Amino acid sequence: MGFFSNFFKGLAGQTMIYGLGTIVPRLMNYLLLTPFYTRIFTKAQYGTVSELYAYSSLLLVLLIHGMETTYFRYSVDKKEEPNTFNHAVFSTSVFATAFLLIALIFKQDIAELIRYEQNVNYIVCFAFIIFFDVITSIPFARMRNQNRALKFSIIKLINVSVNILLNIFFFVVCRDSENELLASFYNPDINIGYAFISNMVASTVTFLLVLPEYRSFRFNISLRKYLTMLNYTWPLIVIGIAGVINEVSDKIFLKYLSDGSLVAEEQVGIYAANYKIAVLMTIFIQMFNYAAEPFFFKKSLAKDAKESYSVVMDYFVIFCLLIFLMVTMYIDIFKYFIGSEFHEGLDIVPVVLLANMFLGIYYNLSVWYKINNKTYCGAVISVIGMIITLVMNVLLIPRIGYWGAAWATIACYFAMVVVSYIWGHKVYPVRYSVGKILCYIALAILVLCGRNCFNLSNTVASLSVSTLFMLSYIGILYYFERKNIKKLLCV
Repeated sequence: MGFFSNFFKGLAGQTMIYGLGTIVPRLMNYLLLTPFYTRIFTKAQYGTVSELYAYSSLLLVLLIHGMETTYFRYSVDKKEEPNTFNHAVFSTSVFATAFLLIALIFKQDIAELIRYEQNVNYIVCFAFIIFFDVITSIPFARMRNQNRALKFSIIKLINVSVNILLNIFFFVVCRDSENELLASFYNPDINIGYAFISNMVASTVTFLLVLPEYRSFRFNISLRKYLTMLNYTWPLIVIGIAGVINEVSDKIFLKYLSDGSLVAEEQVGIYAANYKIAVLMTIFIQMFNYAAEPFFFKKSLAKDAKESYSVVMDYFVIFCLLIFLMVTMYIDIFKYFIGSEFHEGLDIVPVVLLANMFLGIYYNLSVWYKINNKTYCGAVISVIGMIITLVMNVLLIPRIGYWGAAWATIACYFAMVVVSYIWGHKVYPVRYSVGKILCYIALAILVLCGRNCFNLSNTVASLSVSTLFMLSYIGILYYFERKNIKKLLCV
């Protein structure tokens, strides 16, 4: 069991360090920007912010075009790493530069296309944000691959700190300042545009900090090598596009499928704000994925790799379920992270949390096609999920608004998990503890339902009951997992 102990300690250690670069910045946004925005912006304005970032997510996937994962795949051989880095940087830089030029030349047309013809500057800001995020993606991937998690985390922290400080500067210091100089920095006509300006400056600072990583870049591009990498990465582009559509199309569809433009923007705002309450699940999945993806590739040739993947899945699900219960049973606390105007959408939080958990499970399952060079399989699965998302959004949003978006999300990710598990079991069979995982999920839902039977008006009493149910669930988990936990920790 020594191998497993070292394996999980290493994975846990990398996950925690990457947490500095993912969980801390996201928590800073969660604890500061989300409450901030949902109190200074109207529901419609917050809907605009959320919609534009949804478009941004889609473009980032297109422009990075799977080169992060491709870089990890072809860097397993350390001798090939410098050459792989050169080709990945070349590819993302060409895509990013072409995009920036197109966006700046056709900014007015793009603004009209997405119904922001009066706010062309939004397009300019996002063009630069996306450009810098794309060209820094491979240097960040190299830091992850070389286990330079601390540098990765520090730069990510600086990025979010600059963004938050500039938001405070514009919206707090300058907006209502009686000082003529400070007041001159704020133009009421720009309004929410300052949120995008702040992000643009933060992305620029990040690029400057990452710039030294380019010193090793050599313009020594082999067409044969590049085509080999593209052959591996093209299905990842499909996977990425489908994944982002699954993740953000709900916010876009809400605008175009709801009745009345103002109501539509408000629907987007309410849905996006309550989606943010599920951010703890998203953060955990992201920080785990940052550490696990390169880690899994490196361990793929190990004798006990499959058994390791199975045990990782068990404890990944357990942690996700603990987050699910913590957020849902203490929702009376978490709801204060968004403005009171947005509280009407709190009921969707459990659905969104479970949806994100299924997405995380899918990420774990995806190891079978990545390490076997069958990325086209992942593309097929993602397209299936995308079709489910699009169809359900179109059918449900006009009828039940943002609830339709929430149910479409969980249906999509659950279907992807089922298809990936069945397909993966035929190609690269891993003995996942399916029965145990399903029991733990069912138990968590039953615990939440049991807790909700106690409708207490007294806050202290309500939190006490939640704590009792939470501790009961943890106790049950420990009872069934105690032997494995002791073995993994080498106690």
